[in-house]
Amino acid sequence: MSLGDHLRELRNRITISAIAIVIGGVVGWVNYNRVIDALTRPLKDLQKGREGVVNINFNGMTDAFALQLTTSLFVGLILASPVWLSQIWGFIVPGLTKKEKLVARLFVVAAVPLFLAGCFFAFIMVPKAVAVLLGFTPEGAYNLQDGAQYLNFVLKFIVAFGCAFLLPVFLVALNLVGVLSAQVMLKGWRPAVMIILVFAAIMTPTPDAYTMLFLASPMVLLYFASVGLAFLFDRRKEEHQPDWLDVPDDKPSPL
Repeated sequence: MSLGDHLRELRNRITISAIAIVIGGVVGWVNYNRVIDALTRPLKDLQKGREGVVNINFNGMTDAFALQLTTSLFVGLILASPVWLSQIWGFIVPGLTKKEKLVARLFVVAAVPLFLAGCFFAFIMVPKAVAVLLGFTPEGAYNLQDGAQYLNFVLKFIVAFGCAFLLPVFLVALNLVGVLSAQVMLKGWRPAVMIILVFAAIMTPTPDAYTMLFLASPMVLLYFASVGLAFLFDRRKEEHQPDWLDVPDDKPSPL
């Protein structure tokens, strides 16, 4: 396949993903009141135990509209995850055999629950993060959050963890195309765990280590699960690999 064909394929896959996200965004637009109520519930729960006002605030005339549009697109991104994940996978691994394509489809099916699980983990941690961060507000003071900043923080927090939980899917994809072997993945487990812990510490703006470990632990387990799957795939490749491929360059092949 030429470079032009690759670029055209990339354009088509991006177009399909964008259309799916827009359709999901329409669903988010229709259900915006329910979504905004769920996302701002941590502020409402926090206000019950305080004397000051805790809520979101809109500074400009167009802020409410822009916020609804942004929130709807984020909802569309989550709802359309089966489509854009399959498009990404299809672009990364286009040259697989029929059996490997069947395995690839199974991994696409696994990617969607992993992405949604990451979003769910982040969603249940948002109230605690909000409570800790706003806990520094002096007693009796009003804490009116800018609506765009607050929801951008929450939505990016959720989507970032959803994408982080896709780590094993892409690791196995790189293993299937021969870019990353299981041995390399196993040897690099220490820096991988360190990167996961740093990522979890950055994405959980709370001072306690329990929240960070709560979010980092499943990511570490998923990493080692992907290493185990990579070993299985490498073993299958070795079993089906012709003997003449192992012949040194300075010796004649049986062929």
